[in-house]
Amino acid sequence: MTRDDIIRMARECGILMRSHETQVEPTKLERFAALVAAQEREACAKVCEGLRHIEGQFVANEFAREIRARGQE
Repeated sequence: MTRDDIIRMARECGILMRSHETQVEPTKLERFAALVAAQEREACAKVCEGLRHIEGQFVANEFAREIRARGQE
């Protein structure tokens, strides 16, 4: 995840990126945290999918599915 990704997600959630503003609504922070977590889960799932040639396709796909499912909890 890049700095630009983080800034984009913060703006998507309505978090203003001005240095003089220090208060952010809790719901906006929660949404931001959810976006960051979802992107990180997807990155981890893709790493698992990339391991297919080492561990076998079924195992790698199962790991990827389990990681993605964490966002549904």
